[in-house]
Amino acid sequence: MSSSDAKITEAELENDLGPRRVYSTSPSAPSRMPAFASVLAVIAILYFGKEVLLPLAIAVLLTFALAPISSRLRKLGMPRIPAVIVTVVIAFLVLVLFGLVVAGHVAEVAQNLPAYQGNIIAKIRSLQESGTDSGIVRRLTSVVESVGRELSNAEQRPGAPGTGSRPREPVLVEIFAPSRPIETLTSLIGPLLGPIASLGLIIVVVIFMLLEREELRDRFIRLVGYGDLHRTTEAIQEAGSRVARYLLMQLVVNCAYGVPLALGLWAVGIPNPALWGMLAIVLRFVPYIGPVIATVLPLFLAFAVDPGWSLVLWVGAIFLVLELTSNNVIEPWLYGSRTGLSPLAIIVAAIFWAWLWGPVGLVLSTPLTVCLAVLGRYVPQFEFLEVVFGSDPVLDPKERLYQRLLAGDPDEATDYAEEFLEEDYLEDYYGKVAIPALLLAEKDRRRGVLTAEQMEQVFGTAITLVSNLAEIAQEEEQEEEEEEEQKEAAVRPSPPKEGNGDESELPDGRGKTVFCVGGRGPLDDASAAMLAQILQVQGAEVVAARHSDIPNRRAMSLVPKQSNAIVVCFLNEDSTRHATILVRRFKRIYPAIRVGAVLWVENQKERQPPALGEADFVATTLTSAAREALADAPPSLVTTARKIRTRRSSNKTGIAAARSGI
Repeated sequence: MSSSDAKITEAELENDLGPRRVYSTSPSAPSRMPAFASVLAVIAILYFGKEVLLPLAIAVLLTFALAPISSRLRKLGMPRIPAVIVTVVIAFLVLVLFGLVVAGHVAEVAQNLPAYQGNIIAKIRSLQESGTDSGIVRRLTSVVESVGRELSNAEQRPGAPGTGSRPREPVLVEIFAPSRPIETLTSLIGPLLGPIASLGLIIVVVIFMLLEREELRDRFIRLVGYGDLHRTTEAIQEAGSRVARYLLMQLVVNCAYGVPLALGLWAVGIPNPALWGMLAIVLRFVPYIGPVIATVLPLFLAFAVDPGWSLVLWVGAIFLVLELTSNNVIEPWLYGSRTGLSPLAIIVAAIFWAWLWGPVGLVLSTPLTVCLAVLGRYVPQFEFLEVVFGSDPVLDPKERLYQRLLAGDPDEATDYAEEFLEEDYLEDYYGKVAIPALLLAEKDRRRGVLTAEQMEQVFGTAITLVSNLAEIAQEEEQEEEEEEEQKEAAVRPSPPKEGNGDESELPDGRGKTVFCVGGRGPLDDASAAMLAQILQVQGAEVVAARHSDIPNRRAMSLVPKQSNAIVVCFLNEDSTRHATILVRRFKRIYPAIRVGAVLWVENQKERQPPALGEADFVATTLTSAAREALADAPPSLVTTARKIRTRRSSNKTGIAAARSGI
C-alpha cells in the first residue's frame, strides 16, 4: 500500500469513528516513556513531600467543596471576604464539633468495654461447647493454649546442666525528679502541635484559595494551557464540578445512611448509637473498605452487649436494609456514585493513595483520582490515565463488536446486542453497530491484515449473531403485524398532509419476496444476512445466498420466480464495476424483477450513491436498502440495445463493430 493510500485510509477511519477520542496508538506515535518518567517523578515527589503536600491536597479538595457555598452567598449580596470567612468558619466549626462529639462517644465506649467482657467470654464458651470434640473451634482453642503453655515453660525453664542457672537480667530503674509545670505543659501540648499546625495551614490555604479563586484559575491557564484556552478552561470546570458534585452528593448519601442507622441502633438498644451513625457518615467516604468497617463495629458491640444473639441479628438486618436502600434507591436518585471512575480503578486508587499518604490518602483517593482522570482526558501526554481510570468504554460499540467477531465469540456479541436492543430496534443496531463493524473488517482486509481464515471466522460469528437475534426479530415482526392490523381495523383516517409523513418508517413487506446475496466475499455475505433479517421483520419472504453461489450460477437457480427484488451487497466502496456486472447479469436473466445494489457506507450524508447503469436502485445504508427492496416501483425495462451477444469475442475490433452496428 502506498503512503497516499495509507493517508486516505487513516482519514476515512477517523471520519468513521466520529469526534470521539480514539485510543489506539499508531506505529508512528511518539514514545510514552517521557510521560511515564514524569509519572514516576511525580509519585516520588508526592511520597517524600507528603508532610507538605498532604495538607495542601486537603485544602484544595475543601476549596472545591466550599466554592459553591461561597458563590451562593455572594449571589445573595454578601461581599467576597465576608462570604469566604463565613463559609470557612461554618465548615470548620462543623468539623470540630463533629470531632468532639465522636471523641466523647469513643471515650464512653472505651470505659464501658470492661463491663461487656463477661458476655464476650460466655459467648465464646458457648460456641466451644456447641461443637463436638472434633470441632474446629475446640481444636483451634487447644492449639492456641498449648502454644501458650510451651512459650511460658520455655521462659521459666532453668539453664542446661553444667552451665548453672541463667543470670537474672538487670532491672531498669528510672529516677523520677519533680517536673516543672512548664515541662509538663510542653509534654502535653507537644504531640498536638503537629495536627494543630496542619489544621491552621489548611484553614489559611482554603481562605486564600477561595478569595483568589479566579486569579489562581487564570494563572493556571497561563502556566499550563495558554495555547488552548478552550481545552484548559473546560478541564478546570469539569474537574471542579465533578469533585464538588462527588463530595456533596456523597455527603448527602452518607447522611441518608448514617441518620437512619443511628435511629435504628437506638431503637434496638445499642449503646452510643449517635457514634456509629457519625462514623458511618465519615467511613463511607472511604471506598469499599469504609462501609465494611462501619458495619463491623456495631456488630461487634451487639455481640458484646447482648448475652443472646437476637441483638446481633437485629443489627445485621438494619445494615442489610440500609445497604439495599442506599445502593438501589438513594444513590441512583442522587447520582452520588457517578464519579466517572471504574470500580476497579477506585479499588486500585484506594490502595495506591493509602500506601502513599496513609489513612488520609485513603479518604482522599477518589477525589484525587477523579482529578487524574480529568487530566488524562484533556492532556494528550496523560491520555492513558483516562483509559485506566475512566468508566466510559474505550471502544465504540462497532469496535467492540468487531473485536468479538475477530475473537469468534458470538455469545458476548449477542450480550452486547441485547443490551443495545433494550432501547433501540434491530434496524438501528444493524445500521449503527453491525454494518459499521463489518466496514472496519473490510478496511482491515483492504490493508492486508485480515486473512481469509479470519474473514470466514468473522462471517461465521456474524451469522451466529444473526441467528441468536432471530427471537428478537420475531418479536419485532409480531409488533409490526399488530400495528398493521390496528391500522386496518381503525376508521379510515384523513389523508396526511404533505411533508408530515414518517420517512424513517419502513414499508410493509407482507406478500413480497426478496433475494439477498453477498457481492465479493464473506463479509459481504454477512451484511446480506443482516439485511435479510430486517426485511423479514417487515414481513417479507427473504432468501439469502453467499457470493460463492454466483460464479457457478447456483444463485440464479436460488432466486424465487415470484421475487419482487434482488439485492447485491458490497462493503467495498470501490466495487462499483463489479456491482455493475452482477446487476446486469441478474437483470438480463430476471428482467421482470427489480435489481439493485447496496454499497455500504457508515454515513449516507457524506457522499451520494454512484449510478450503476441498469440497476433499478442503489442504496448506501440499511434503511435505504430495505426501503428500496420493499418498494412497489416497477422494474426498469432492459432495452434491446444493451443486450450484447458478442461479449465473449476476443477481437476488440469485432466488439466495437458489433456495438456500432447495434
